Parts: sequence; C-alpha cells; structure tokens
Amino acid sequence: MHTILGAGGPVANALTRELIANNETIRLVSRRPSSFKGENITWKKADLLNYDELLAAAEGSEVIYLCAGLTYDKKIWKAQWPVIMQNCINLTKATGARLIFFDNIYMYGPVQGPMTENTPYKPTSVKGKVRAGIAAMLMEEARNGSIRASILRAPDFYGTDNKNSFYDQLVLDKLAKGQNAQWMGNPRAKHNFIYIPDAGKAMYLLGQHPEADNQVWHAPTAAPMTGIQFIELAAEIYGAKPKYSVINKLMLRLVGLFNKQMYNMIEMFYQFDRDYFFDSTKFERHFNFKPTSYRDGVTELSKTLYQPVNLK
Repeated sequence: MHTILGAGGPVANALTRELIANNETIRLVSRRPSSFKGENITWKKADLLNYDELLAAAEGSEVIYLCAGLTYDKKIWKAQWPVIMQNCINLTKATGARLIFFDNIYMYGPVQGPMTENTPYKPTSVKGKVRAGIAAMLMEEARNGSIRASILRAPDFYGTDNKNSFYDQLVLDKLAKGQNAQWMGNPRAKHNFIYIPDAGKAMYLLGQHPEADNQVWHAPTAAPMTGIQFIELAAEIYGAKPKYSVINKLMLRLVGLFNKQMYNMIEMFYQFDRDYFFDSTKFERHFNFKPTSYRDGVTELSKTLYQPVNLK
C-alpha cells in the first residue's frame, strides 16, 4: 500500500493521479476528506502533529510519501516541522515502510551557479534553517540504517490546481484573464520551474525503486530561462502581448504590512533577484527521464487549468 501524508496539496494530488494510473493501492491521509474516490483508494483522517493518529492511518504501508505543505509562516514552520518529521521517522520505524519526503530548496540559501544534490546547506532565512534541520534529521536516520528514506527536492513549480504558485498566479492566470503579467524580482535573471505532473511521476518512481533510498534527489526540471522569456513564451501561447510589471522588494514589504503571506515571502526574495539554476541531471540520467518542456507544459495548461477567458 502507498500512503500519502498531507493528501490534497498539488504535489500529493499529482502523485495520487500517478498511483491511480498504475493501479496501486492508495491510502490518503489528511485532516479533510479527499476528493479522490475509487476501489483501491481509502482516506484516513489524521493530524501530522499527532503520532498515534498517523500510526493508525499508516498501518500496512509499504511506501509512505510525506507531501505536506504547512501555512506559509516561519513561526508555524519552526514550531511544527520538526515535530512532523520526528513523527514520520518514528512512523517509518514502526511500520517498516520506506519514506519519501518531498522537499524544497530553501536550505541551500543564495547560490551562485547550479544547485545540485551536493550543494551545501547555507540557509539565510528562518524557513531555510527549518528545512535544513528536518532534512538533516531524516538523512541521519537513513544513513545510520535505522530507516529507509529518500528526499525528492524540487524548485518552484507550475501547473497547480489551486493556482498558488508564482508562475501560475502572476503570469498564466493573468494572461488567461486578458490581464498584463507580473514578475517577482529581476525579470532578466534566470529561473526554472518544475511542471507539477513531473513531480508526481518523480515521487512515484522513487517509490518503485528501493535502490534510490537513503539519498537526496533533485526532481526532473527543465533548464532555466529569464523571466522575460517565460512571459514571452506564455504570451505567444495565449496570443497576448508580453506586457508585464515588476514586483520589487520594496513593494513586497509594503504589501506585507497588510498581507501575512506576502510578509513571509520577504526573506525568500533572494530567490528572485538573481539567477536560480536547479540542476536535476542526476535524476534524469538515473531514471532516463526527460522533463516536460515549458512550451509543452504551458500549452497543456492553456487547454485545461488556465484557459483563456474567450474559450470558456
């Protein structure tokens, strides 16, 4: 049985669809009921902060995927993530299941050049320090042989069904509505994004390959482009003019006075004012996986999640 902790988020949903496509037995675990239904799908209510609830929900698991996304608040992350990770480590020991953790790249801090699995942890943000701490907790247990676990690390993503990603919200959704795009930070700096379905496939592949355990993997992601190139590509696909405005750090601070989520993005602004190059060569070579191109990904989204207004 494949158990997803934190079911309902964009990555968890992409993984669920991949598991369904491969006829796997699935246990979805979250605080709210899941919209996925099927003969091989069960849902269990559990709070990731409550170990006893998790243990009851994960009974019989062969592979456990941790795909949780907490409220984007550094105080909440600092208080809750270490508890959740320790619960998951204990859960893995109790069930004998393999654990696969979907992670981000905040622990690297500002990086010059490509980010690889060997990039050292040098976080400059509270959220980055939290992520560095919980990643170290997990890999220490894996390397000393007490559990079998791996980390799939991913950059910013796009193609979310809840429209809460940077590229989705500021570019694709706006162009679909006939509005001008926006860009966070320096539009001439390079950035790369993972297509959400590729993240789901990557999680599934790690679940199918025990030889991939006890190490960090970078999820398959297309090469970076500049913000201007991303906007021009999307505008071409939507038949729109590539007009855009820029959100700088001062604007983010001003908005943050009234919007807590924007306030919590300020410490991560370094990701948007310089080149951001996430390298997934290791995963691509090992699994012979070619990431979805931005043209193919955006074209698909223009037909599904972010359809132009005049086509609805």
